Amino acid sequence: MKKNTSVIFALLVNISLLFSQQPDKPSSSEIFHNLQKLNFLGSAMYIAAHPDDENTRIISFLSNDINARTAYLSMTRGDGGQNLVGPEIRELLGVIRTQELIAARKTDGGQQYFTRANDFGYSKHPDETLEIWNKKDVLSDVVLNIRRFQPDIIINRFNHRNPGSTHGHHTASAMLSFEAFDLVGDANKYPESAKKYGTWQPKRLLFNTSWWFYGSKEKFKNADKRNLMEIETGNYYSNMGLSNGEIAALSRSMHKSQGFGNTGSRGSQTEYLEFLKGDFPVNKANLFDGINTTWSRIEGGKEIGLILYDLEKNFNFKEPSFMIPKLLEAYELILNLPQEHWKIIKLKEIKKLIADCLGLYIEAVADQQNAVRNGEVKITIEAINRSNTDIELGSINSTFISFPTTLKPYKLEKNKKTVIESVAGTFNYKNYSAPYWLNEKGTIGMYQVSDKNNIGLPEKTMNFPITFQLTINGKKLTYKKNLVYKYNDPVKGEVYQPFDVLPEATVSIQEKVIIFSDNNAKQIPVTVRAGKDNLNGSVKLESPNGWLISPESQMFSIAKNGDDETLIFSVTPPNNQSEGKLIPVLTVGNQSHQKELFTIDYDYIPLQQVLLNAEAKIVHISIEKKGENIGYIKGAGDAIPESLEQIGYQVTSINPSEITSDYLNRFDAIVVGIRAFNTVPALAFKQPELNSYVENGGTLLLQYNTSHRLVTKEFSPYQLTLSKDRVTDEFSEVTLLAPDHQVLNYPNKITSSDFENWVQERGLYFPNKWGKEFTPILGMSDTGSEQTKGSLLVAPYGKGYYIYTGISFFRELPAGVSGAYRLFANLLSIGK
Repeated sequence: MKKNTSVIFALLVNISLLFSQQPDKPSSSEIFHNLQKLNFLGSAMYIAAHPDDENTRIISFLSNDINARTAYLSMTRGDGGQNLVGPEIRELLGVIRTQELIAARKTDGGQQYFTRANDFGYSKHPDETLEIWNKKDVLSDVVLNIRRFQPDIIINRFNHRNPGSTHGHHTASAMLSFEAFDLVGDANKYPESAKKYGTWQPKRLLFNTSWWFYGSKEKFKNADKRNLMEIETGNYYSNMGLSNGEIAALSRSMHKSQGFGNTGSRGSQTEYLEFLKGDFPVNKANLFDGINTTWSRIEGGKEIGLILYDLEKNFNFKEPSFMIPKLLEAYELILNLPQEHWKIIKLKEIKKLIADCLGLYIEAVADQQNAVRNGEVKITIEAINRSNTDIELGSINSTFISFPTTLKPYKLEKNKKTVIESVAGTFNYKNYSAPYWLNEKGTIGMYQVSDKNNIGLPEKTMNFPITFQLTINGKKLTYKKNLVYKYNDPVKGEVYQPFDVLPEATVSIQEKVIIFSDNNAKQIPVTVRAGKDNLNGSVKLESPNGWLISPESQMFSIAKNGDDETLIFSVTPPNNQSEGKLIPVLTVGNQSHQKELFTIDYDYIPLQQVLLNAEAKIVHISIEKKGENIGYIKGAGDAIPESLEQIGYQVTSINPSEITSDYLNRFDAIVVGIRAFNTVPALAFKQPELNSYVENGGTLLLQYNTSHRLVTKEFSPYQLTLSKDRVTDEFSEVTLLAPDHQVLNYPNKITSSDFENWVQERGLYFPNKWGKEFTPILGMSDTGSEQTKGSLLVAPYGKGYYIYTGISFFRELPAGVSGAYRLFANLLSIGK
């Protein structure tokens, strides 16, 4: 029992360290597990649409029970969702969710891949999804990933046969996988990836089904299961001290931005896989039935297997380094294999195993976290051999920095640290550090990636590789380590972070959307951040025609790297309604800079420094409003209060515990944030006070909630039933159902033009039943769907008005959509 407890502790510690760039320090049990994986020559790929779609029980089962190479191919990076850990959305949220998936795979033992598809939000039908994604390119990426990974089996998360019945992204991912299965073996289909990786034909395609896909547990119980494979995924792994369900839960819990913390499960658990294509297994209990997963699978592999299977059978948990002579013998045999695919994979695995058995520790650490191109960086190498094996450190090579040319082979004596420093003034690196898929401007549905070598990869893992030539017991081996940065925190201790190369200067405008509701000028702060000491230059603002900027240009001077200076520009809108981009341009010497630096810093993922184009949207709206003081009850989180303040409202955040009739009467209108009746328990008891406020002449505007997990069903004075109705097409036609109603006429005349240039969607979770007291204001629908009328409902109650809306104001106002502001102002002005 003592042994298992220590293994649990070691696993959990390693999981926490994996997210901080620290070198792996595996225990004997982990080394043994990696030897088992080295001895399994089979691969599986799980395919779905988003981060969080993957079944971590199956991925962990494949990786830790079967010991297969296992990958999750996610079509998107989850950019279109919401963020429960911070304010990041869109591209920055995609960066967070990418890192969460990498962390999840490090936890459950899988590998992570993507396509270039962009998560543009909810889609009702795969036809719409594949049109926006560009089916040809996404299918090309699916084919590329399969050919590169060469899975023996592919497992779809979703059903390819029910288009229109669920999220279009989900169905599309299954349809693409189903089609790619027949393409990957044909060299004439997507010949570029065929030439690079060769063709490949998986053995079988499966669908990870469950009772949910059958409609009920009863229907599934009575279904014909002859085409289904049943696998037990609840096994306990004594060498890890964890059950498969516990590992899966730890992996699932990495999706923190979606609030998917998961409690580990113990005990038996069955997963069902429906056979779709390929060879039907004779033994349905074995996913790899009919597939040779031993070393004899490849030419020249039998002799390797004789060595490595014996090591596994007689593994020395007390001193794994005793295996080194045999591992080196197997390494030489693998090095001479003719089969490139498995040769590359197994060389990487056995080299890591050799290093782990030696207790070999090599790291390259920079003396600063960020550098500029051709800046001053000192790199310190630490190398130590913690075994009795003879090891010599020969040359150290890098394309971006030099080490002493007089370097002689260092004999790494047992447990004696060797430290080597780089040659001063030699740092030379051309590219900036940034998520590669954000380097170029893409489309709504696709990221643009010019470097074909990066397509599909979760990130570039070796931005700053340093190569070490070692001689181990007379055998030459090469290892690569990526440059990192580390420092000592007085609370956390040793902290590792990525090392990045950034521009010498970055610039930002804090407000990303600036609304001008009148003709008056606004003072716009522009902040310049120094990436090096003694930074001097100038900054100007580019704007659309008709906008006036004063002064035309300003100088800045910043003494210290990391410091910033804020300059104030006066921006005056034209007389007419207008919108466009405000772009700050820095000039330092003869170089121009237009990038903003975003830092994403959460303890559970590595620090992310992201460079995006510096800009702000400026909008001059012709808008009238009545009332000034708005009370806001926060829900799941949005930027509506800040947006309202931009057009002159005074917004006060209301603590639900403070809600009384007297307190509410000070406000001209009260707005309730998105999903507040799902996420704020105190609101279960406050509807009487809210109703009283309306009855006495107030205006109450509720934004969307979901019918699932309402804190109370009594959130309306009249009958109101929520549904899953939504309109995902932001360009869909909007019908004015009540053209004479005051919310469409006062104080702003709302027309069809006010519904132009909306973003991501029209709205979601509209009511589908309501009392006769409500007036439906707008009708809208997606292509091929019936018109919904519940997006905006208004009802008089006493002297005031109760309004319920599923319109996505929480997306439209922060995006600076003029018509959304005008309509929202009318809602707040009703009755005034």
